[in-house]
Formats: sequence, structure tokens, C-alpha cells
Amino acid sequence: MLLDLIADQSRSQIKREECRSLIGRAEIENQTAELVKPQTYMNLSGEAVSCLLQKDDRSIEKLIVVSDDLALPFGSIRVRPKGTHGGQNGLRSIIDCLKTQEFIRVRIGIQPEHPISSASNFVLEKFSKIELETVEKTLETAADAVRSIIAEGTERAMARFN
Repeated sequence: MLLDLIADQSRSQIKREECRSLIGRAEIENQTAELVKPQTYMNLSGEAVSCLLQKDDRSIEKLIVVSDDLALPFGSIRVRPKGTHGGQNGLRSIIDCLKTQEFIRVRIGIQPEHPISSASNFVLEKFSKIELETVEKTLETAADAVRSIIAEGTERAMARFN
């Protein structure tokens, strides 16, 4: 959802296929960025990311991974320059395939206020109408965080958005 918003804001489309992913180019803060949506299962995201990073013009230093996070309160955002997967299977796959935790990530909290019986079922559910208002605001803020990382660096983005 965040990448779709950033693509819309930059008047770009995410549709070119490469490495089991959909890719679009966008101008963000006067820099060309690639918006990538792996089309693998989430727990295989690392395969797509690893494949994409094989090209000379791409580097792990410029990689920003966006993920949902059940451990963070709904609607919160955390920017980090590195870290563990924290139980998130997509991040686990990326860390395993890249053999490093040293990449920037923007984590978006989806933890509900109520207990859940199945995390895998929960993350696939649609948001309620009430939740969608918070989701829209959170995505706007997360898009600002991504732009801040690109323009000002991770440390400044962390100070501003965490």
C-alpha cells in the first residue's frame, strides 16, 4: 500500500517485471528510485531482493525495506538503519538471503488492541472502515519518512519519525 501511494505521488507506475518482482522508477527528492514489490510469498521476499541487488547500479546501502510489524502498535512507524527480523518472515527471508541485517527498514505497526488467534490469518484480513482512516494517515507519514531517508539520511528520519 505504501509503495502504491509513493508511486501515485510521484506519478509513476509499478509494473515492469524483473526477479519475480514488479518495479517502477520514481523521482523522489530529486533522486531516481526504484519501487519494488516482490511477487513471491512474503517468506521468500529475500530471493527477489537478492536477485535485484545483483545489478551493478543497485546496492544494499541504498536499499529501504518496508514491512508491516505485528510487534508495533497499530499506526506507528519505526525507521531503523539495521536490526533483526523481529519475527517478521519477510525480513527474516531478506536477512537470510543477503546474509546481513545491515539495511534500512521502515516498519509499520499493525498490532491490534485485541488478542489474535492466528497471525497469518490476521495479516491477510482487510482493514475495517474505522481502521482505514488511521491506515491512510500512517501511510502518508510513512511516505514522508521514506522521502526523508532519501533526502536527509536515516538518522534524521529516525529523529523525525520514530
